[in-house]
Parts: sequence; structure tokens; C-alpha cells
Amino acid sequence: MNVNNILELFYVLIGIIMIFASIESFRDKENSACIGTGLFWLILGLIFAVGKYLPNFVIGLLIILIGILSLMKQIKVGKIKEVNKKLAEKSAKRLGGWLFFPSIILAILSILISEFTKLGGQVGIGIASVVALIIAMIISKADVKTTYHDSERMVRSVGTAGILPQLLATLGVIFTASGVGDITSKTISGIFPVGNHLLGVVLYCVAMAIFTMIMGNAFAAFAVITAGIGVPFIVAQGGNPAVVAAIGMTAGYCGTLMTPMAANFNSLPVALMEMKDNLGVIKQQVPVALTLLVIQIILMYVLAF
Repeated sequence: MNVNNILELFYVLIGIIMIFASIESFRDKENSACIGTGLFWLILGLIFAVGKYLPNFVIGLLIILIGILSLMKQIKVGKIKEVNKKLAEKSAKRLGGWLFFPSIILAILSILISEFTKLGGQVGIGIASVVALIIAMIISKADVKTTYHDSERMVRSVGTAGILPQLLATLGVIFTASGVGDITSKTISGIFPVGNHLLGVVLYCVAMAIFTMIMGNAFAAFAVITAGIGVPFIVAQGGNPAVVAAIGMTAGYCGTLMTPMAANFNSLPVALMEMKDNLGVIKQQVPVALTLLVIQIILMYVLAF
């Protein structure tokens, strides 16, 4: 079995979990939009599970249907089965620090697979996630039913933000292919002079943060902004490419901390912790993000040249 086949298996598993969320959404009769919500997770689950075998045109229509459901406000989280707090507290006290063991295993195993095998990082994360889940079930003594409900509960808590990372990644590819980086480079060079190292670093880092806020993903922003600003304004002026790339990405992460578009970081915690303020997480992170952005600018200017 090659790497692509293994990856496909993990996509199928993700799709199955989304279909679980669909089943429970359809069964949630207290949710006024149970049909629309169930369809959302069912469509998304099918795209993940069998998208490889569907024509691109069909997948495009399914995504448009998801958009229509969202536009018509037919996707709602609904009533999610709550965790038994007494049981959770009892288990937490019994396990103590071992609660973090599955997470540690996930991180270490994924790195080991990525670094010391030919499977790569994506497969490494997939394998490590399955192993971590099995370990979590063993040490917590959770049965299959509990695992099922906890999995679909987590997925449903995300809501429509569940499709955002995929759409943003696709948007980044489209922007790069359409030459947005070249247009950005020409526009910036027409306003700011090339050759000023500090100005180039400031432009690049700030642009990475802002574009990440727009895209919601530093990876999507990286290709466009590095091609448009990083290369002509810093690398071509003698900047170390390795330093520019590494610190440029972390500058983008500063933008991640300040945007609701980064749903998995900033919207998911709001949903899971049932916060009243949808921007509560972001408001706490903005001062840290701005401080870190200034630090990234200083580090790049000092280390890149």
C-alpha cells in the first residue's frame, strides 16, 4: 500500500466520523434546522469518504449546496449530548497526569514517523491519531458508545467552521495559480523602494500577518506573500532564504491569532467552552500577537542579513 492509499484511508475515517455527526444531527428533533444540519455533515462526510470517486463537477455542486444551506441558516449546532461532569471529574482525578499521555504519544509518534520513515507527516499524524485514540480508550476505560458520542459531539461543536480550512487551503492554491503574488510584488514595488532591508522585512512580516488574517491560514498566505514580497524585497537583497521562510511563517501565525477565519484555533474553543463572546479568544490573543509580530520583525532583520 503506497502513501496515497494510506492517506485515502484516513480521509475515509474522517468522512465516517462526519457521517456519525450527520446521523445525530438528523436525530436531534429539538434543533429547528436538524435536516439542514444533517445534510451538511452528510455531504461533507461523503466528500471526504468517497470524493476520490466523484467527478469534480459533482463535488462542486455539493459544495454549492452546502453554501446554500449556510446562506439559508439551515445549519445549527443544535443540542449536543453533554459530558457527564461527575464522571469526567472522577476520571480526571483517577488518571491525573496520564490524561496528557495520548496527546504526548500523538505528537512524538507523528514526528518519528515523519522523520524516520518514507510515509511523511500527513500519514504520520493519521497513524499517531489512531494510536492515541486507542490508548485514550484503554486508559480511560471508555467503551465504543462513549467514543462514538464524544467524536460526533466534538465534530458537531465545530459547526460550519468544519469546512473552512479546506476552502481556505483551496483559495490559497487558486490565488497562487492566478498570479496574485506577481501582482502584489509589482504593486508594492511601485510604492516602496526596493533595497531598504528594514522596510522589506516590515512589509513582508506585516503582509504575512494581514494576509493570514484574510485567508485564515498561514500556509495559504505563505506562497503568495513570499513570492510577491519575501523574494524580491528580502531574499533578492541578500536575505537568508531559510531564515526568511521560517520567521515569515511565524509572522503569519501572528495573524492566525487575530482572525475568526482561523476557525480551528479561534472559533472551535468558543464552541467547546460555550463562551458567550464569539470573539473572546481573539480579544485575549491580540496583544500577544502584536507583540510577537514586532519580535519576528526584529529577529528577521537581525538574523536574515
